[in-house]
Amino acid sequence: MIEKGFSKPTDRVMRLKNEILNAKPYVESERAVLVTEAYKETEGLPAILRRAKAAEKIFNNLPVTIRNDELIVGAITKNPRSTEICPEFSYDWVEKEFDTMATRLADPFLIPKETAKELHDAFLYWPGKTTSDLASSYMSQEAKDCIASGVFTVGNYFYGGVGHVCVDYGKVLKIGFRGIITEVVQAMEKMDRMDPDYIKKQQFYNAVIIAYTAAINFAHRYAAKALELAQNEANPTRKAELLQIAQNCARVPENGATTFYEACQSFWFVQCLLQIESSGHSISPGRFDQYMYPFLCADKSIDKGFAQELVDCIWIKLNDVNKTRDEVSAQAFAGYAVFQNLCVGGQTEGGLDATNEISYMCMEATAHVRLPAPSFSIRVWQGTPDDFLHRACEVVRLGLGVPAMYNDEVIVPALQNRGVTLHDARNYGIVGCVEPQCIHKTEGWHDAAFFNVAKVLEITLNNGKAGGKQLGPVTGEFTSFRNMDDLYAAFQKQMAYFVHYLVEADNCVDLAHGERCPLPFVSALVDDCIGRGKSLQEGGAIYNFTGPQAFGVADTGDSVYAIQKNVFEDKKITLAEMKEALDANFGLPVGGSAPSAGGDFTEEQVFAAVRKVLSSNGSMDVSALKGEVYRTLSGQAAPAAGGSSTKYDAIRRLLDASPAFGNDIDDVDMVARECALIYCREVEKYTNPRGGQFQAGIYPVSANVLFGKDVAALPDGRLAKAPLADGVSPRPGQDVKGPTAAANSVAKLDHFIASNGTLYNQKFLPSALAGDAGLQNFASLVRSYFDHKGMHVQFNVIDRQTLLDAQLEPEKHNDLVVRVAGYSAQFVVLAKEVQDDIISRTEQTL
Repeated sequence: MIEKGFSKPTDRVMRLKNEILNAKPYVESERAVLVTEAYKETEGLPAILRRAKAAEKIFNNLPVTIRNDELIVGAITKNPRSTEICPEFSYDWVEKEFDTMATRLADPFLIPKETAKELHDAFLYWPGKTTSDLASSYMSQEAKDCIASGVFTVGNYFYGGVGHVCVDYGKVLKIGFRGIITEVVQAMEKMDRMDPDYIKKQQFYNAVIIAYTAAINFAHRYAAKALELAQNEANPTRKAELLQIAQNCARVPENGATTFYEACQSFWFVQCLLQIESSGHSISPGRFDQYMYPFLCADKSIDKGFAQELVDCIWIKLNDVNKTRDEVSAQAFAGYAVFQNLCVGGQTEGGLDATNEISYMCMEATAHVRLPAPSFSIRVWQGTPDDFLHRACEVVRLGLGVPAMYNDEVIVPALQNRGVTLHDARNYGIVGCVEPQCIHKTEGWHDAAFFNVAKVLEITLNNGKAGGKQLGPVTGEFTSFRNMDDLYAAFQKQMAYFVHYLVEADNCVDLAHGERCPLPFVSALVDDCIGRGKSLQEGGAIYNFTGPQAFGVADTGDSVYAIQKNVFEDKKITLAEMKEALDANFGLPVGGSAPSAGGDFTEEQVFAAVRKVLSSNGSMDVSALKGEVYRTLSGQAAPAAGGSSTKYDAIRRLLDASPAFGNDIDDVDMVARECALIYCREVEKYTNPRGGQFQAGIYPVSANVLFGKDVAALPDGRLAKAPLADGVSPRPGQDVKGPTAAANSVAKLDHFIASNGTLYNQKFLPSALAGDAGLQNFASLVRSYFDHKGMHVQFNVIDRQTLLDAQLEPEKHNDLVVRVAGYSAQFVVLAKEVQDDIISRTEQTL
């Protein structure tokens, strides 16, 4: 195959991109002030009508901002890449961070004093009135104790609005907001006055009409602003552009689009208004190529270069959206992540290949813009054209961490297993990080909680205790376990206990959103809220799920196998000796380190040791290789940061040398599989208040770093407070047999049951993918992994030195974008501990 290369972006696109790169994120106060005014004016009205009136107030009064050079308009904030506050969900954490948000570890935002004063005055209204207040009042003390101890957190929807949704963009492009209002009026005319829910349905329909009437006015305000700017514009080219913008905004999204340009503008208004209505993140555009392609085909007069520039401009606008979180959550979502997942490729509802011209234009836009958003994804199936996959691999080689790749052959049956019809399952999109859902028919509540599987193992090894406190049930002292069955039985019992309280906490938050913050604008764009006459938050969607995600699976699997191998099989250590070493953190201060291959020695030292061992011994299994490498390293130099040797060194060396997940070793991989299944099976036993099922996912965002701080030393040799493995990926530095072996291990997990999504990161040296042969081998690796039934994979293509250089001189690497977890981010804005976690990932070569 001959590489096609990518065209150059226009000067306009580069100017718009630089404005995003150079922007300083601010917190703004306009939305908070407006929503507070609306709530004060609507005391006593039903919740759905209060929300409609709030949307009306905001859509009619939020400042109108058209930035220089824009062809697609509509902004949430006055300043680029800034954020508004939504106090109806939570507010007190914002007030606590007025003086620290600008300097905090992750995702800092500037808050001018005048803004802080306006927010403070608005916040005075909200004590006891937020969704978080109500959710907290519903939770038991046991659930709160679990959260405080780092077993899980439900902070995403506890602090913010519900997101993780993909709406019917195509419907708006076809019939416009006016058509949706007509649909609602027709539904009202068909209502049965004898229906006991008649009043509630009527209120919902009235709320939708209020919200959509204001949404039409929102676009008209942009039309008026564009006309105003055009009247004062001296440059005739820009004047003509502003006049066209005014014409577009006067027509869409009120009416259906008639040109590709109108379709692009209409799409963006929907995306913008969804963000304004609620603070929920992961508002995902879904299958962009499917609903946009008919408008490109029908527009016979548009220049293809201009059409590409419009798509590029949408990519820029997606990077203008930003969100602030509390300090702890900001670390879990490090990198100003908003998770607007846009997906192309795959198959149609009828099972035919869905690739089209827009699919390739989206790849071109990604290459042109080279910014973190959108979270760009492709769907791959047996009918995916080789040219499409190869083009995607070329985009991956750019080093942006996108596109992420998803396997239809796993996801479609996984969704069917959850009750989704075949046609709907084939029409899935990706929302948020890696979560599949049937587009515009689902309220998935993905990312509903982070669940720390490794913490549950730690608690199991301490007879239900965490930090000396009896947190879980008494399941027996670790040192009294007679065999692996005893360990698994205790782990299963602890898992059941903590998943129960995870579900309780999630359902408390779910109930609070349904009662206090039903959202009429988003609801009308998800089937079948209009048909059912109820909001999305009250169960109006066809498919309703709740999806908490686990992390620490590889740590747990490796730890359980280390116990099995070293205690019960080889009898090299007793449970008592292991427990003593774990309690002592292997003799090191908590947060300290000790020598371990790949940890405290340089990459050059590790590679040199590997070469030396292999040259002397030839082919070796991974356990023997790790042990010999460790001994070689330990004998040649003192540890970089570890201090003196302790009596636990030999124990840690033994544990660290145990075979690890990620090397295609069935005995090890099946243990990790079972540990993940114990979590997934427990989760799927439960239902939510919207009448849907809980479904498990295994992905971390960047919580594997944050919540690793809550986990003590583990039997795999990991020290207390160290980061955990991300998603379904092997532990950094442990997958030493190459990318195919690592992928084979990951594919052995049951991705079908983890239907809320799994996340697999691989990192390659750029030289490994160079040239035509490198590209072909790379594409073959993806095909092989998917043939083995892996669900998802994404790649960083970058060398370690570049990342280290960016840490030392961030001002020279402002445009360096890397894959963090289910999203990409500017490397230099990440907290150092997250940067270090990315640097530590194994560098693979083909």
